[in-house]
Amino acid sequence: MKFALVPKEVFFTKGVGVHRDELRSFELALRDAGIEKQNLVPVSSILPPGCKIIPKAQGLKKLYPGAITFTVISKCSSNEPRRLIAASIGCAIPTDKTGYGYLSEFHSFGMTEKQAGDHAEDMAAAMLASTLGIEFDEDKSWDEKKEVYRISNKIFKSTEITQSAIVSSKGYTTVVAAAVFLM
Repeated sequence: MKFALVPKEVFFTKGVGVHRDELRSFELALRDAGIEKQNLVPVSSILPPGCKIIPKAQGLKKLYPGAITFTVISKCSSNEPRRLIAASIGCAIPTDKTGYGYLSEFHSFGMTEKQAGDHAEDMAAAMLASTLGIEFDEDKSWDEKKEVYRISNKIFKSTEITQSAIVSSKGYTTVVAAAVFLM
């Protein structure tokens, strides 16, 4: 019998932290996101087939302090006052529940929260389309009315979570966005 760690659920979270030390600002951003007590293991970008997206509040209740927790995480940090930073996770979900989706992590300097979030969402959609062997143009594939991507008659939904901040003059500002997997 094969053993596989396949997440059954995922939730999205974000946070921001400010401190004179960069590591502490990161820890405070994780605390703001509610995942500071986890031993976070970064993983790449596949959303398993049938993985249910649950609300953050529900997901946080399922975490145990010190647990090894798999996550797709984006982080951006700076100590340059007044600089705009953002961290985003994009998610593309096929309507076919037997198919897998994609998660993308993106961080930026100088992009608004909406710009960074849209970019992360487009990246996830483009990665999903490429695995299906389909040409993808973000501008032509987006169905504004239905808020879904249409690619070669295959429809899938997408979402994103983004945290942005203007860097404080009090040291480092760190932003994080994460997709947290639950087994």
